[in-house]
Amino acid sequence: MGDKASAHPGAAGRATAADHPASVRNVVLVGHSGSGKTTLVEALALTAGAVNRAGRVEDGGTVSDYDEIEHRQQRSVQLSLVPVEWDGIKVNLLDTPGYADFVGELRAGLRAADAALFVVSASDGVDGSTRMVWEECAAVGMPRAIVVTHLEAARADYEEMTRICAEAFGGDDPDAVLPLYLPLHGPQGPDGHAPVTGLIGLLSQQLFDYSSGERKGSEPGEEQLPEIEEARNRLIEGIIAESEDETLMDRYLGGEQVDVKTLIEDLERAVARGTFFPVLAAAPAVDGARQGLGTIEVLELITRGFPTPLEREAPRVTTVDGKPRELKLCDPNGPLVAEVVKTASDPYVGRVSMVRVFSGTLRPDETVHVSGHGLTDRGHEDHDVDERIGALSAPFGKQQRTLTHAIAGDLACVAKLSRAETGDTLSAKDDPLLMEPWQMPDPLLPLAIQAHSKADEDKLSQGLSRLVAEDPTMRLEQNQNTHQVVLWCLGEAHADVALERLRSRYGVQVDVVPHKVSLRETFANKSAGRGRHVKQSGGHGQYAICEIEVEPLPGGSGIEFVDKVVGGAVPRQFIPSVEKGVRAQAAKGVAAGHPLVDIRVTLRDGKAHSVDSSDAAFQTAGALALREAAADTKIHLLEPVAEVSVLVGDDYVGAVMSDLSGRRGRVLGTEQTSGGRTLIKAEVPEIEIGRYAIDLRSLSHGTARFNRSYARHEPMPPQVAERIREEARDAS
Repeated sequence: MGDKASAHPGAAGRATAADHPASVRNVVLVGHSGSGKTTLVEALALTAGAVNRAGRVEDGGTVSDYDEIEHRQQRSVQLSLVPVEWDGIKVNLLDTPGYADFVGELRAGLRAADAALFVVSASDGVDGSTRMVWEECAAVGMPRAIVVTHLEAARADYEEMTRICAEAFGGDDPDAVLPLYLPLHGPQGPDGHAPVTGLIGLLSQQLFDYSSGERKGSEPGEEQLPEIEEARNRLIEGIIAESEDETLMDRYLGGEQVDVKTLIEDLERAVARGTFFPVLAAAPAVDGARQGLGTIEVLELITRGFPTPLEREAPRVTTVDGKPRELKLCDPNGPLVAEVVKTASDPYVGRVSMVRVFSGTLRPDETVHVSGHGLTDRGHEDHDVDERIGALSAPFGKQQRTLTHAIAGDLACVAKLSRAETGDTLSAKDDPLLMEPWQMPDPLLPLAIQAHSKADEDKLSQGLSRLVAEDPTMRLEQNQNTHQVVLWCLGEAHADVALERLRSRYGVQVDVVPHKVSLRETFANKSAGRGRHVKQSGGHGQYAICEIEVEPLPGGSGIEFVDKVVGGAVPRQFIPSVEKGVRAQAAKGVAAGHPLVDIRVTLRDGKAHSVDSSDAAFQTAGALALREAAADTKIHLLEPVAEVSVLVGDDYVGAVMSDLSGRRGRVLGTEQTSGGRTLIKAEVPEIEIGRYAIDLRSLSHGTARFNRSYARHEPMPPQVAERIREEARDAS
C-alpha cells in the first residue's frame, strides 16, 4: 500500500478468466455525480496497462453501449464493468452512476462487489446521498476506502477533505478514517496555486513523485519530516487501535518502535474487516503520461487490503420451492449459483447479462436453470425455465473478450439468455436454486405514456416488457380505472432514459400524457330515481319501468343491490337485468365519468309489459333510474389518499412537514430514528404527490427517502372537485 518504491506494472490489462477466487477482487466505485468515478476507473485501467495497440486507454466496458444517452445527459446512467489485472490479481472495477435516479444501478454494483471505493471531490465535499450509501455499506459490513479526486482544482484542499471525510464517515470513531498519504506540492504558479505532483507515504515515509508521468520513489528531505510526523503518529495509533495484538498499543505508547511491516499487515486486516477506512488521493494522467497520480497506491490497496470473494459471507439460497440450502463459501467446485446483476440488449448479439458467480463454475454453451422472483407486480413476466447460454466474455472497452469459464467470485457477461432478467438466479438445470433478492427502491414517479402512432402501438408492449426486464427499479402498470399505461420511475432523468431507450433501442416513439389518479364518485345523501324506457313506435316495442332508492354506504363497501319489489311489479326474470344496468351505469359514473362506489341500490317498484319488456329494456331502465337519482342529490368526488412515510434528516423536518401540509396532507406523527433522522408519517391525497419524488429530493438536498401505500378513497374538497369537473367538461 504505497510502501514499495515501485510496483508491478500489471499484465496487459486484458483480464483473463481467474482460476481461483483468491486472485479476484470485486470493487464498486461510489460517489455523487461529477466526483470523478469514471475518470478514476480510466486512470486505474491506464496504469494497469489496459491500453489498445495505439497506446490509448480503452473506454470503460459495459454490457451494452449507451454512449449516446450518456453523452446527451452528460453523466453515467448505468453500471459498467472494467476488468484489469494488477500484480497477478484480477480486479473487476464496477463504475456506478452518481445521480440518485439510477440508484438501482448502484445497488446492483454493491451486490456484485466485495468492497467499495468512495470517490469524493476535493473541491465539492461529501453530499447527503453519499453518506446514506456509506451507511448502507456499514450495515452489511462492506470494507470501504475513500479516494479524493480533483486535486488540480483551484479550491481543492486535501487536508480539509480528509477532515470532512472523517466527520462524515467516521461516526463515533473519526480515527477510523485517516489518510495514508499527504500531497506533495510542486512549485507555486503565478496564480499562487501549488499543484499536487506526488504523494508522501505516511507509513513508509517515502516520497512518490508522479511529475514525470511515472511514479518515482525517494527519501524525504529533513525539512519534510516534521510536516508528516503528526499525521503519521495519528495514523499509526489508528491502525494499532484496530490491531488484533492487544499489547501493541501499550508497547507503542511505552516508546517501542513498531515495525512498518507489522503496521501494514494490521492495516490490511483492518481494511478487509471493514473496521478501518483509509483515505487516498488520485488524479488522471496528463499530457500522455502512463500513470496517474495515486493510481498505483489505489491498486495496491485494492489487491492487498480489500478482501477476496472467499471472505464474503455466502448469500442466502433456497430451492425454488423455498427450502433453505446451505452453500460452501465461494467454492468453484460447488453447485452453480450465479446472479444476473445487470441486463441489457446489444444490437448485434441480443440480450447480454452481467453475472456474478457465487458458487460453482459457469461455462459457455451449457444449459442452466433461470429462476426469477415473480415480480409480476412490477410488470415482469413470471419465469422459471431452463436456457442454453451463449458465450462468456469480459468487456474491454466496447469489445467483448471471450472467456473460457467464470469461477465462483468472478464476474462475466453472458450472451443469449433470452428470458433472464436483472436479479434472476442461474443454477444447474438438475439442481435449481434461488438467491435471496437484493433490496431495490420503489419507483414513485409516474410517467403516463401512449403510442405516438399505430405502428408504435404494435411495438409498444414488447418494448415495455423488455425495458422492465432490464431495470427492476422500473414498474409497468396497466391501470384499469384510468385506462393509462404508466411507467413508474425513480425520477425525471430515469424517465428520460427510459423514453430514449424505447425510441433508440426498440424503435418505439411514445407521447407523454398527464397522469391520472383513480377518482371515484359516491352519493352524499339518500335519493330516489325512476327509470322509464318505453318505445312502442314501429317494430318490436321496448317497455321497462323501475323505481329505486340509493343511499350512501361506508367507504370500501362497493355497490350493494337489494330487491324489495312486491307483487311481481317487476317480473322475477328482469330483476337481474335492472341490477346489471345499475352496475353498468355505476362503472361509467354519474357526474364526472368516474366509477360510482359505496352505495346501496334498492329496487322498490316498477312496471312491465307482457310482450315488449326485455332484458335489454330493464338494463336501460336501471341505468336511467340511477342517473335520475344522481341528478337529485349531491355527488361526492372521491380521491385516493396515500399513507406516506418520509425519512429525512433532522435539519429538513420543518420544511418537509410544511410542504406536506401545503399538499393537503395530514401529519400523523413523527418518530426519531438513528443517524440524526426523523420518520414522518402522513396521509396525503395522491393527486398532490405525483411529482413528490422530484420535489422531496430538491427540498432535502437528496437526503430524504419516502414510500407510499394506498390508504383509502375519501371525499375531495368542493373547490378541488369543481376544478376536476370543469377539466372533465373541457376535455369532452
